[in-house]
Amino acid sequence: MTHFKQDFLQFFMELAANNNKDWFDLNRKRYEENVKKPFAEFVTKLIDKVAKSDQRYKDLSASDCIFRINRDIRFAKDKTPYKLFMSAVIAPNGRKSDSVHGIYFELSPESVRVYGGIYEIDKERLQLLREGIANDLQAFEKVISDKKFVATFGEILGEKNKVLPQELKEAAGKQPLIFNKQFYVLAEFPASLVISDKLMDTLMECYSTIVPLEQFFNQFIVRK
Repeated sequence: MTHFKQDFLQFFMELAANNNKDWFDLNRKRYEENVKKPFAEFVTKLIDKVAKSDQRYKDLSASDCIFRINRDIRFAKDKTPYKLFMSAVIAPNGRKSDSVHGIYFELSPESVRVYGGIYEIDKERLQLLREGIANDLQAFEKVISDKKFVATFGEILGEKNKVLPQELKEAAGKQPLIFNKQFYVLAEFPASLVISDKLMDTLMECYSTIVPLEQFFNQFIVRK
């Protein structure tokens, strides 16, 4: 089944040209009915599907996972007040999740973007993760070379450090991803997927594909 009407996308196309509070207030009811409400319903259904295979998600609510449409403009040069997409993270503790689980996704008139893995990590856990990879290069390679993983996400992305501790240099010569300070993946799909009956299945496929990588990461970095 389809979860969104065409006006979900149309709203953001018009917002892009009218990104101000006056326009938004005039279109607030439209936003509530055609964007916010169906997005919350979709996220609820996605959580329910994930919870069938992982009980840590069973008490999660859509409000725990959905990000506000308002931009944080306090330190931004761009002062437009609203994002041009809806986004949510499906993880055991929603937006407050500390470990690496689930997926983050954005629905916009430009594309459907799905992310997983590690975007931010503190220095201590980054060292633990690098050591974990270095000590089990074969297992790490098996995860990131899996055919389904490569077909869906391609490769691990992220900023890198130029210098590593001495004890990691030999392993980094064999696996350059040890230089990374971010370990995230991205899958991007056409915006037409938003109003397609394949949206839910596509996100679930992305979720199931990222699980082995996140399990590999979490064995090293989850705080006991």
